[in-house]
Amino acid sequence: MGLKGKTIVVTGPTGMVGPALSKALAVDNRVIALARFSDTAVRADLEASEVECLAVDLVAPDFSAVPREVDVVLNLAVIKSGDWPTDLAVCAEATGHLMSHFRDAEAFLHCSSGAVYQPNGGEPFTEDSPHGNHHEHMMPTYSISKIAGESVARFGAQEFDLPTVIARLNVPYGDGGGWPYFHLLMMRAGMAIEVNPDGARYNLIHDEDIAADLPALLGQASVPAATLNWASPELVSIAQWCEFMAEVDGCDPPQIVKADAAIPSTVMDTTHIRELRPERLVGWQDGLRRMVQNNPA
Repeated sequence: MGLKGKTIVVTGPTGMVGPALSKALAVDNRVIALARFSDTAVRADLEASEVECLAVDLVAPDFSAVPREVDVVLNLAVIKSGDWPTDLAVCAEATGHLMSHFRDAEAFLHCSSGAVYQPNGGEPFTEDSPHGNHHEHMMPTYSISKIAGESVARFGAQEFDLPTVIARLNVPYGDGGGWPYFHLLMMRAGMAIEVNPDGARYNLIHDEDIAADLPALLGQASVPAATLNWASPELVSIAQWCEFMAEVDGCDPPQIVKADAAIPSTVMDTTHIRELRPERLVGWQDGLRRMVQNNPA
């Protein structure tokens, strides 16, 4: 699906993925961003890039001021409050409300997570791998809420005849931050970094590749909903990316501590996304170097 001249709704525009993606899409499209926008500076930054911001609280959504006539919906909204009613409302129930409101859209992308998979010791997850509470020790509500969200998206695709793709994202990052950025801050503060004994390996994916993947992913939207792993083929451990960032930054090397309660590896089988878009724009070393240099101590 081409992404020029479209009207695109983005939920989660203030999160880890949403800001950079919304700005990139706004270059050639009308982008309508839905969030609470409690941080006025974040809203102003998006609006400076021609992103239209509408205040909507997905815990109890009111779409009365939101146009129904849109082409594409990107549901990136997520919350990790640890409160079950709140997290299920945003990650699952709000998906149904969105799909109902935008039932006439050309395509609906529901952003899920590799956290839906049952930990397996670091073996690759295919899209058919068993589900489980992958993040139960660190974020007890997250995995279950994301699994519930996928179920709602599958129902909505068939109920509203809405072409849908469920994309399971794995460790996004970019110039503005991401999970590795938190590790960088911990190293600068001299804090130990806990990793799972299974090797703590993940597929990093840069903001630029996330944006570049969108047309191909939306082209897979169907009824029933399609499901794909959304990740870069490059597999990197926390220890590897921390050692690399420390070298670039000049801070002390990471203090790596093994802990059973740390988030297990999320190694994704990327066969399908590589078939759709074989080339990657940003390798993990170049991407992390840019992130470190863009966020000096």
